Amino acid sequence: MTWLITGGAGYIGAHVAHAMTGAGERVVVLDDVSTGKAARLPEGVPLVRGTLLDRELLDRVLSEHAVTGVVHLAARKQVGESVEQPLRYYRENVHGLTVLLEAVAGAGVKRFLFSSSAAVYGMADADLITEDTPAVPINPYGETKLAGEWLVRAAGRAHGIATACLRYFNVAGAARPELADTGVFNVIPMFFDRITRGDAPRIFGDDYPTPDGTCVRDYIHVA
Repeated sequence: MTWLITGGAGYIGAHVAHAMTGAGERVVVLDDVSTGKAARLPEGVPLVRGTLLDRELLDRVLSEHAVTGVVHLAARKQVGESVEQPLRYYRENVHGLTVLLEAVAGAGVKRFLFSSSAAVYGMADADLITEDTPAVPINPYGETKLAGEWLVRAAGRAHGIATACLRYFNVAGAARPELADTGVFNVIPMFFDRITRGDAPRIFGDDYPTPDGTCVRDYIHVA
């Protein structure tokens, strides 16, 4: 069995690649390396540089590597950027996923794991969010992830593909230094970036129902 990891040279993707190869799985990575780094990948893992929008490339990768399962991580993922560039986000996150699923169905791949996001919930009015909490995204990024879930489930039903969608949020940490999140987009790298530059970390909000009025959030260690 061979797994295709899209976005496998990224922060989360590289951790997935190391975990899967460590478990004895065969892996091939597809990444445009716009934010990913080839050096993060385990030794011997093939890296195909390209985009999900290239159907011919997808068909070739699935065939040449005899792919039987896909872990789909590749996506645009900055909330603010999605508000400024919604067309780009829908093109890459939704249309790109559509092209990938078409290739997967055409190749007879029967396992598909989709990296969704807790952003699909928007500002949920609940103390504890569960899978049954209504999904009401409040920005284009969250919308594309929810639409992606719909696409994945529909394709799975129509083509006999076993699917799963993971809704997670606030991934942090590193299994080893060389796999660290080097992009200054998430809160922990932003804190370290400011500290390194001699500035104080910036914390937004002072009226939350917490002891000091600042926001309290849950984090998931990437490993």
